[in-house]
Amino acid sequence: MKLGIVVRTMGPQSTRETVLACAQAAEGAGLDDLWVPDHIAIPPDDAAGSGGRYLDPLATLAYLAAATTRIGLGTGVLVLPYRPALATAKWVATIQELSGGRLLLGVGTGWMQAEFRAVGVAREERGRRTDATLDLLRRCFDADEVEENGQPFLFLPRPARPPIFVGGAAPHALERAVRFGDGWMPMGGPPEQLAGPVSELRSLARAAGRPEPEVVVLTGLSLDDPPRAAERAAAYREAGVTRLVFGSRYADSDTFSREAEALAALRL
Repeated sequence: MKLGIVVRTMGPQSTRETVLACAQAAEGAGLDDLWVPDHIAIPPDDAAGSGGRYLDPLATLAYLAAATTRIGLGTGVLVLPYRPALATAKWVATIQELSGGRLLLGVGTGWMQAEFRAVGVAREERGRRTDATLDLLRRCFDADEVEENGQPFLFLPRPARPPIFVGGAAPHALERAVRFGDGWMPMGGPPEQLAGPVSELRSLARAAGRPEPEVVVLTGLSLDDPPRAAERAAAYREAGVTRLVFGSRYADSDTFSREAEALAALRL
């Protein structure tokens, strides 16, 4: 099971210096990947903890790609309905190209009504728009020449497609993960609640003739109690989790660095 960590791209922790220090600390600790969240338009009455300050996830990963050499760079998750499909595909391909193939593309349909209203997209359209973007992503990474809206065009550079992890709950996220992606990215939840959905996901993949999907879980751990944290991590692994991503509300890069070192020490 691979171990990753969330780098906060919101609130006072989202300064250039802190984000950079955290990314380099995660890489220095030997963790497998780092992940950034996505919000585009936080309303004033829902800004506690962030003040409404959020960095764009794709721009942040492009920046961190140049500041790191080995660690994976993940979106946890990129909300696809907020963004034009072709422009998103170009962003994804560019980061994958310039990072040397380190992008991990977690995607989701979104949930916050205020954000859908701000970007001018009907929340009821989120599933359809997500599927359309995923379909275009796969077509863009499958061939140099692509056609969209009746217009052929060249999609270059065309590096290897990054793995796609579909966020959300069963059954829709499982079906979408098998149809378009390489794995499922549920948000949190105790490990004992994952066994059933993971079994269903694997059954769907077998029926579709797809490889066994990955399962990426974002969760918290009691890193100040290493035996307890290791026990919980092992329980996630037994439930079928292939990547465990730790997130916390750290105050600064020094705290983050200590957490990254403690997380890396759990490697099973």
